Amino acid sequence: MMRAAIYARFSSENQSVSSIVDQIEVCSRHIAKNGWTTVTTYSDAAMSGASRFRPGYQQLLADLDRGLFDVVVVEALDRLGRKLADVADLHDRCTFSGITLVAVNVGEITAMHIGLLGTMAQLYLSDLKQKTWRGQLGRALQGKVPGGKAYGYDLVTAATGERQINPVEAAIVRRIFTEFATGQSPRAIAKRLNAEAVAGPDRRPWGDTTIRGQAERGTGLLNNALYVGRLEWNRCSYVKDPRTGKRVARPNPREKWEVTEVPHLRIVDDPLWQQVKARQKVLRFEIGRDAGGNALNRVHRRHFLLSGLLACGSCGGGYTIVGRDRYGCAAHRSKGTCTNALLVGRHELEDRVLSGLKERLMAPDLIATFIDAFNAEMRDLASSAERESVMLKRTLAEINRKLDAIIRVIEDGGYNSTLKGRLTALEQEKAQAEIRLRTSKPAPVLRLHTKLPELYRSKIDRLAEALNAPDTVAEAAEIMRGLIDRIILTPEGVSCEPNCTAISPYSHASPMRNTGLNLPAIQRDCRWLRG
Repeated sequence: MMRAAIYARFSSENQSVSSIVDQIEVCSRHIAKNGWTTVTTYSDAAMSGASRFRPGYQQLLADLDRGLFDVVVVEALDRLGRKLADVADLHDRCTFSGITLVAVNVGEITAMHIGLLGTMAQLYLSDLKQKTWRGQLGRALQGKVPGGKAYGYDLVTAATGERQINPVEAAIVRRIFTEFATGQSPRAIAKRLNAEAVAGPDRRPWGDTTIRGQAERGTGLLNNALYVGRLEWNRCSYVKDPRTGKRVARPNPREKWEVTEVPHLRIVDDPLWQQVKARQKVLRFEIGRDAGGNALNRVHRRHFLLSGLLACGSCGGGYTIVGRDRYGCAAHRSKGTCTNALLVGRHELEDRVLSGLKERLMAPDLIATFIDAFNAEMRDLASSAERESVMLKRTLAEINRKLDAIIRVIEDGGYNSTLKGRLTALEQEKAQAEIRLRTSKPAPVLRLHTKLPELYRSKIDRLAEALNAPDTVAEAAEIMRGLIDRIILTPEGVSCEPNCTAISPYSHASPMRNTGLNLPAIQRDCRWLRG
């Protein structure tokens, strides 16, 4: 009996979740009609078919080679996706795994269906994108906001795209503009607002990036031209990265912007706006230069060994580089919502973490594991070389057997042009096999190193030096993420986790995950960093 898997999807939050139930019901009836058995169901609710990065769909792909089902059933081909490349890839993978792909409305999916229906689905997607853009353009030209609600405004009930000024939030907007224009930094402004319990956009705490944003993209409170009664739309185009499925913003040239005057939405006057723009221009030059006035390349910022692994034990936020080789709590620095003001030197922290790693990696059971892995690798190399040599000898023997047979036929008077051609080809094969056999590496003699423990210790002793080498630090950082889940830095006297002994002035690394090197998982509490 055929085992069937069902996949269902709907793409818009405006649709009801019952759409999934309806699709499953239609597919179930089709399965019952054909005498199959439903063994599993995959679904994605309110997720666009333009991306293959959907949890249910990704699980379906992961299960294709596990032999869980014999047929995949969908209501229609466009439920699987609206990109031709994605649907074609799924069809190829199903064909390779011997799985039939069936759509209730057309039957078994063939290469012809993929070409025709897949193209139509992708054309629909392109057409939908164009119509959405056209609709947003129409709203922008009418002075209506086609995007989300900006801080300082309220939605007008039953009026799509229309906004009205929120007096309380508008006062905060004017305050931020004034304080920035008079010399205060976005970070200082954010900290003061948070200290006064002033809620930010979407009721979240204020951050410096919320205020300053990116001028070229028009993001951030200080760059929103709506505050001076000017609606600027189409400043950016958004495209999806096919490798990740994430949207990437690309600023459009100014001639592609759509600008509409909306004086009834003005919150900030022109002189204040111009003061802010002038100060932003100066700051952009200053922060984009080093002490010698040379331009900095932000694209190639240096990544450190423990980047992304550090967390504040007080607030749970990230610990990031806040000065020259100094780590600090990002929430304390940018928002002021954390009281942990302690800094820790990068080199000191790396030394303590790597010292803890070296101490634990020198455990006798891990040394034994290293020796076993070393010996297994040597045995595998020896057996691989031996297998290659045996195969070449067998090939050569088979060629010689065929040559002897042809020679006997020729001696018996059966010579012809076909035999001549075959004889020449075999002679060439024999010559190539003999060359490969002569040049093949002999099987290594397995001699166990008499000082394997010392060799292992020497490698571990040079751990910090090797991991911090400029040409390997990026790869080393990825390896560290396989060894360490996170490192929590907690001020003295602040409890972090149950049964945890904090270390002054910053504490510990959390239990380590399996290293991925077939070593046993290492479980340690804070005290393993004491030194």
